[in-house]
Amino acid sequence: MGGALNALTIRLIPSATARRWLSWILPASAVMFAVTVYPYPAPGGVILNGAIVGGRIALIALGIALVYRANRVINFAAAELGLVPTVFAVVLVITAGWSYLLGAAAGLVAAIVVGFVVQSLIVRRFSQSPRLILTVATIGISQLLIGVSLFLPGWMEGLTGGSFETFGDTQLVPPFTMRWEFGGLIFNANDIISIAVIPVCFVALAWFLTRSSTGMAVRAAAERSDRAAMLGIPVKRIHTVVWIIATVLAFVALYLRAGSSGLPLGKVLGPAFLLQAIAAVVIGRFESFPTIAFASIGIGMLDQANTFQQGNRPAFNDVTLFLIVVAALLLTRSAIVTRAGDVSTWKATGDVRPIPAELAHLPEVRYVRWGGMLVLTGLVLAIPLWLTEAQMNLATVVVIFGIVAISLVVLTGWAGQVSLGQVAFVAVGAAVGGALTARAGWDISLALLAGGVAGAIVAVVVGYPAIRRRGLTLAVVTYGFALVVSTYFVNREFFGDWLPPSRLERPDLFGLVDIASETRFYYFCLAMLVVVIVLVRGIRNSRTGRALVAIRENENAARSYGINAVRTTMVGFAISGFFAAFAGVLFVHHQNGLGTAVFAPEESLKTFSTVVIGGMSSIPGALLGSLYVRGATYFLPGNWTFFASSFGLLVVLWVLPRGLGGSLALVRDAYLRKVALRRHLIVPSLLADRRVEDASVPGAANVTAALRGGLTPEICGPDPPTPIEPEPAEESV
Repeated sequence: MGGALNALTIRLIPSATARRWLSWILPASAVMFAVTVYPYPAPGGVILNGAIVGGRIALIALGIALVYRANRVINFAAAELGLVPTVFAVVLVITAGWSYLLGAAAGLVAAIVVGFVVQSLIVRRFSQSPRLILTVATIGISQLLIGVSLFLPGWMEGLTGGSFETFGDTQLVPPFTMRWEFGGLIFNANDIISIAVIPVCFVALAWFLTRSSTGMAVRAAAERSDRAAMLGIPVKRIHTVVWIIATVLAFVALYLRAGSSGLPLGKVLGPAFLLQAIAAVVIGRFESFPTIAFASIGIGMLDQANTFQQGNRPAFNDVTLFLIVVAALLLTRSAIVTRAGDVSTWKATGDVRPIPAELAHLPEVRYVRWGGMLVLTGLVLAIPLWLTEAQMNLATVVVIFGIVAISLVVLTGWAGQVSLGQVAFVAVGAAVGGALTARAGWDISLALLAGGVAGAIVAVVVGYPAIRRRGLTLAVVTYGFALVVSTYFVNREFFGDWLPPSRLERPDLFGLVDIASETRFYYFCLAMLVVVIVLVRGIRNSRTGRALVAIRENENAARSYGINAVRTTMVGFAISGFFAAFAGVLFVHHQNGLGTAVFAPEESLKTFSTVVIGGMSSIPGALLGSLYVRGATYFLPGNWTFFASSFGLLVVLWVLPRGLGGSLALVRDAYLRKVALRRHLIVPSLLADRRVEDASVPGAANVTAALRGGLTPEICGPDPPTPIEPEPAEESV
């Protein structure tokens, strides 16, 4: 928390050297006081173990900071980069009988290969894309690597001849034996290896960044990659080196973790592991590597000391970690400096334009538009005729999460902000709405409004520390909030008297309309979806919607017109939280109770993938994305769902950057363009970027002449208009 103290008390000290020393000494003293005196007193062995755990976290955090320094993105695949080579090495050691050191060498080679492949095949593809697009791509990379790690032991069965189902949480056997007792704990050879290897990694990384020509080029390329390339710096090669180093650091951290606490084969790393590393990076303001390393060690010490307390629950650690992140954002200076090109303006996605007024009244446009809507409406209303009651339950889930996806369209598509904890606001609405109908006897219509208001209030409270800092910090805060909600706030162990009961009946709407059956509740949720779509379209056409888009496109220009960027973005986040919580009230009654697994942080990542696949600024695209992702979740085998969202997300970003909804809009525009040419209409929004000079196209000459001459849109005849000859000027006397 050095930046926090620097922002408060250290500014009173005139000496820069004194401020620098105090920014290190005071936070370290605060951590030692917390783990030795209050509130988490622990023996020396627990504190030392926490420092070892924090050292492994520091390796992940330094990889995140290094990638940010090179690419200006938050790498949400930082831990998973090392997961695949670690699983590969552990399987070789356990089943093939390789030694500890030989397995480490094989894993190191695999880490180099993984880092090179990820950067060359995926990251480099988005080198010219907006930074937020690349950040979203790292989410897809994370899920893709998780899927590979889940399948990797089975793929290696034929190579090693071993079975992997019997190992569980696997611990590696170190190359030597040692037993050291300190402070009430016993440390073995794996712990000693961690104590020796982690500082070596710190020193090697420091030497690379400060002494090597490549490390200094990393800093040069991070500021302006285009200028660095003009000066002869091999930017692509430097970025490849950075990703390889980040992968190697992640592998070392996870391989050491496998030796000390075991590596669960066939499972995934918990979200707390990544959040601990991101919290340290936030404290270090994405810039100071020493601060990030020491912050990671302090977080590890606090985590272990908190775990040591009598009656402690893992949820308490998550709450402490989230509070550390929020405090770091509130008390430190800007963690992410916004430079030109650092943060996406989302121009690459583009808004779906309405049908031009010149074409909207034409019969072939009106008939196709209304005919398509009638066919789609008929199909949606007729779904209960084809599906069973169990399948209707799944169809209702798609409708509900379609509302959640629309809430992200407001925040991400319009405001350009990333929320990786949207399902947490669904949980807030579910808790409030379910409690009101079950315990207070409220009508579900009133519970929907109350739950939505609760979601909006929570969104403002949670989002303010991050939105005031701008950049990508909102993604970090909402991801931590999703972890806290899933493990603490919806946990009956802590709030059982306030949460809805285990069994929740669906009440009658207005006390008159029965919505208990799956079919009736499906129609009710479908009606609520239509209401949300109408409201969102109205907001988009209002001043608030236009202001959000203006901030997304060019924040400085929006400020020059008197728009308060922070306040307007907070309004957009509140609207997004309202609709997400609104959907949560529907969801808790759909599930007939409040669970915890459905609100895990992984579900928030899946929901965000829904919007990216569908199109970040397209409401129809968000619904298509919900159908794709949720359908894959329910109809594909368990491990394959990772590929459905991760691979689909990367493919959409790669091939269809506008998403499914944007691609449908392109098809629609192609049809409208043909209609305009056949009708000899000049529609600037469709034709102004094209030259039409094909003589075989009727009226093509008119279109070209009109475009060149700047004529106003009008219906032209088959022949070019006759130019008006200028009158001769009068002769002067």
